[in-house]
Amino acid sequence: MRRLVELSHRITEGMVTYPGIPGPRLGVHLSREASREVYAPGTEFHIGSIELVANTGTYLDTPYHRYPDGPDLSGVPLEAMADLPGLVVRAEGLRSVGPDLLTGLDVRGKAVLVHTGWDRHFGTEAYLHGHPYLEPEAARWLAEAGPALVGIDTLNIDDTPPRGPRPAHTLLLGAGIPIVEHMTGLAALPDTGFRFHATPPMVAGLGTFPVRAYAVIDA
Repeated sequence: MRRLVELSHRITEGMVTYPGIPGPRLGVHLSREASREVYAPGTEFHIGSIELVANTGTYLDTPYHRYPDGPDLSGVPLEAMADLPGLVVRAEGLRSVGPDLLTGLDVRGKAVLVHTGWDRHFGTEAYLHGHPYLEPEAARWLAEAGPALVGIDTLNIDDTPPRGPRPAHTLLLGAGIPIVEHMTGLAALPDTGFRFHATPPMVAGLGTFPVRAYAVIDA
């Protein structure tokens, strides 16, 4: 018996994911009414359109997001994003996540998901300020320990002062480790014993894109 756990936010018209990034715009390329003029009687279709910034909703960062010579969405292998053994790091109530929560964990080849509980604020003004983040020392520890992927349920894996450095992005993406931000639902996962999936489309020349992140738990 398997259980699937949703770990992504819904993408909706005009939603705010990150301050200053415009929300998605949903449209219709071909309406059901118009399609009746194209297809046989009784046959109709809806073809929608969407305009969005790649950093919308729950999304994956590839090394190309930070480094011009890093692999982009079409270059990151499936083995780095899909069917990964998962591990949850519990960090609820903490402003920053330090290496003390990681030391001693076997993270190599795993999806390491940092659960802060900040996703409860998603869609509100509170979500955009004072969010938990990964300390540089923790990011360095992970970059050296070799997880397949790192995710977090906050606005950003780094602290986000204006024009501030982004050490977690720099270290993790520099080590070829994809990042998934704006996750949700991590409270429903066990600490271990699940498989993690978060795959974007293979878009050449883009470094980030929304994903349908989810976990598979074997009962």
